Parts: sequence; C-alpha cells; structure tokens
Amino acid sequence: MRLPATPVWWATKIRQFAGHLRARVEPHERETLAPWLSPAQLSLFDRMHVADRRHGLDVVAVLRAEGVGDPDVLLAGLLHDAGKGRTGVWPRVAWSLGEALGPWVLRAAGWLPGMAVALERLRGHPEASARLAERAGCSARTVDLIRHQDLPQDPEFGELLRLADEAS
Repeated sequence: MRLPATPVWWATKIRQFAGHLRARVEPHERETLAPWLSPAQLSLFDRMHVADRRHGLDVVAVLRAEGVGDPDVLLAGLLHDAGKGRTGVWPRVAWSLGEALGPWVLRAAGWLPGMAVALERLRGHPEASARLAERAGCSARTVDLIRHQDLPQDPEFGELLRLADEAS
C-alpha cells in the first residue's frame, strides 16, 4: 500500500483537521450575512455544523479576494456544505483517507458504529446541499453550482468555486 498524495496533501489535511476542531463563527461575522441572505438562507447557514459555517465564510473570502462579487456564486460558496449536517471530524478523516487510499478505507470505517451513515452523508452532500439551498430560496444557478461542486459545469465560476473550496 502506498501512502496518499504528497507532503502538501498531508499538510492540507492536517490544517483542515485543526481548523475543524477550532472552528468558530464570531457574532459580527454572522451579522454581516443578514444584508445579503434571505431569512431562510440565514436559517440554513445557522443550522450548518460550525466547521462548515467557518469553511463557507472562508470560501466566500477567497472568492471575494479573487474579485468575485456575483451573489449567486458567493451564496454557493457559503452554503455548499450544508448537506453534511452534523457530521463530526472522524468520518471526515475517514472520507479523506478513502479518497486518497481507495474505497477499502471507507468499507473498513463503515463497520464502526455510526460511521456508515456519516460516510453516506458525506458522499451525498453535494446533492443534499443543493436541495437544501433550493428549499431556502436560492437561485437555480446557486443550486447548480452547489450540486456540481466536485465536477464543475458552470463555465464561468464552477472551477473557481472548486478551487476556493480546496484553498479554504
């Protein structure tokens, strides 16, 4: 068996792990969302795991730093992980290792109590996130960007959103 990816991959995953554990959203950060989110969209954001809220805010910051001001794209960046629900850190670690080492990791992890459900939630999160965003009144374009976050289809912003997601 070969270890996954490169030292950069490991460094990124360690940074993400630490970020998940210390994730916070300050009240003033949440307050800045009210002017550009509907009440339903803000409610969806509030229901997200704190690590996913933090990540969404960070993705929006990366997009803005790249000059993106399109509200549909920013909203997709903010809510793209809403479908992960309350999934904790260990299923996310297993998921990342499964992507790097192969599906056998996911099969083995799936035997642990509660892990199979969490891994399925991670697998299906783009579609679940898109449905939640649609129910929260997001535009068809936002929903599409979220739905295709892993394999972007939007020629203008899809890949930029994917890269912002990876960078955050």
